[in-house]
Amino acid sequence: MKAVIINRYGSADVLQYQEVEKPSPSPDEVLVRVIASSVNPVDWKLRKGDLQPLSNLVGLQRLGCDFAGVVEVVGERVTQFRVGDEVYGMVNPLFGGAYAEYVAVNASAVALKPKQATFEQAAAVPVAGLTAFQSLVDLGELRPGYQVLINGASGGVGVFAVQIAKNLYAEVTGVCSGKNRELVLALGADEVIDYTQENFLEQGKKYDLILDAVGKSSFSQCQKILKPEGVYISTLPSWDILLGMGQSLLGFGQKAKIVLALPRSRDFQALSQLIDQGKIQIIIDSVYPLSEIAQAHRYSETGRAVGKIVLKVASS
Repeated sequence: MKAVIINRYGSADVLQYQEVEKPSPSPDEVLVRVIASSVNPVDWKLRKGDLQPLSNLVGLQRLGCDFAGVVEVVGERVTQFRVGDEVYGMVNPLFGGAYAEYVAVNASAVALKPKQATFEQAAAVPVAGLTAFQSLVDLGELRPGYQVLINGASGGVGVFAVQIAKNLYAEVTGVCSGKNRELVLALGADEVIDYTQENFLEQGKKYDLILDAVGKSSFSQCQKILKPEGVYISTLPSWDILLGMGQSLLGFGQKAKIVLALPRSRDFQALSQLIDQGKIQIIIDSVYPLSEIAQAHRYSETGRAVGKIVLKVASS
């Protein structure tokens, strides 16, 4: 089968699209014929070596987290899926493997594809959608009426976060560039701050929850716009937020947290329901064939994508 691998860290030039051995599923896994995948920042951060020592390259490393496709083989201990099921899911970002024609993955990290979504749309959901959902619902404990600020509201995580927050009856402020203002408002934001013209830290408004979906702010900066019991959540680990997490454990009012998406079945089901009910739009910036993975990574690294960058692996 064809897959994307690296054998050294570096620029997008190190990405290789070549023949590799087709995986065989263990008793707890399913083998999925991948129809689409998508690009997440964690993919190119791993490729560049930014995630060391969490991920140490030894030999060949496969990349890719998100996938959508069709179940081809079911492990002997798997009971919730059958051959032919249309599914979507994610693999551990540090091990990868979704940039491929086939992926073997634990059945617990797979869910039935939303009925109203195409394979390409479904492939855009797992990491970004789960990151947004778990940030707001689990870490942020979002309640109706909360004042929520989402930094990076037009990005892969941000477009999901805006919609999820509105579906939970929050008052949403989105931070993005002016050219994406109308999109973010259309997704449900009550207010949009154009970061090229204004500093959201200087608006004088206080928030119950701040989600920095692009890792461009810090907990120490945002404390002045957090309410006394407010929560700051970042997708990017830093010494600043680790210090803030330590302060939180000591009982200080404001809390700092880091989100790492987990492939939980109940969260997949919640996202699928919102998608099938038309309450979440899946925003796709562009679609690349898997063979053009280097171009897709380069574009993702610019930070200009609106929504997700999808990779077409095969026809459905």
